[in-house]
Amino acid sequence: MVKPDLTLEVPDLSDRLAVVTGANSGLGFGLAKRLAAAGAGVVMAIRSRAKGETAIAKIRQTVPGAKLTIRQLDLSSLKSVTALGDELAAEGRPIDILINNAGVMTPPQRQETHDGFELQFGANHLGHFALTGHLLPLLRAARSPRVVTVSSIAATQRNLDHNDIADATAHHGYRPMRSYGIAKLAQLMFAVELERRSRLGGWGLMSNAAHPGLSKTNLLSGASYGRDKPTLQARLTQLTWRLLPFMWLDVDEGIKPTLYAAVSPDAEGGRYYGPRGFYETVGGGVTFAAVPRLARSEADMQQLWRLSEQLTGVTYRD
Repeated sequence: MVKPDLTLEVPDLSDRLAVVTGANSGLGFGLAKRLAAAGAGVVMAIRSRAKGETAIAKIRQTVPGAKLTIRQLDLSSLKSVTALGDELAAEGRPIDILINNAGVMTPPQRQETHDGFELQFGANHLGHFALTGHLLPLLRAARSPRVVTVSSIAATQRNLDHNDIADATAHHGYRPMRSYGIAKLAQLMFAVELERRSRLGGWGLMSNAAHPGLSKTNLLSGASYGRDKPTLQARLTQLTWRLLPFMWLDVDEGIKPTLYAAVSPDAEGGRYYGPRGFYETVGGGVTFAAVPRLARSEADMQQLWRLSEQLTGVTYRD
């Protein structure tokens, strides 16, 4: 089946506030820049203020009037997530767009969050689950709020099932890419279930998801969560950027599915967007992405939701 070519048009966002996690580099940086260029105020929720200030200076070279602020966020710490939620709640400004973008990808050895969870599942999924829950009142206070959660084609790995997700915090069987796929599948399931709960609860919130295909980002270069030097696999990946450029999307192209989900008047809740290219990896553009089986199972998504509430201590209230 030929998938549709969805047209991305970024409207005027002058009166909107967006929160973008991981906005100092890669896809997050590209998204912050495009949103700011359209007039939005952008909260850059990041771990390093110094890196954030460098990113702001770089954005303002081409968008002089960019309305950018830095807020500290470490998604591997539920305490840090709560602190950001409290800080933004105290400011009281409604949030129009939340982009759950930041992530950690395939540490060679198993690492844990501050709260004892496997790092990829804990930071990518649980951190964003908790953050969205803390920010829900501010999102519901906006006119037409949206939450976009960035997943990955890794979520379509074969034979992932609900047992993998339930065991994501266990100490056995760590395989970097499989664990990454489990985390990204959980994020996609969260996005779809959030949309269902919003509709049932009358929250007025649109939740959808997107993935960037194969994009040239610091996740793939190995510079993630304290790793100063890229792994051998990451160095080989960077080599293919030069030798096989047709396989990879530049950041400005890779952000398009997420940007479409966040701002397009035609975007729909509960949908999953990706690049319109070969196996949703390259080619650019925007289309509907393939949805894994578990992200179509209401029972499995509700089970994940309950697990996420239990592990984070965050409950979404009507």
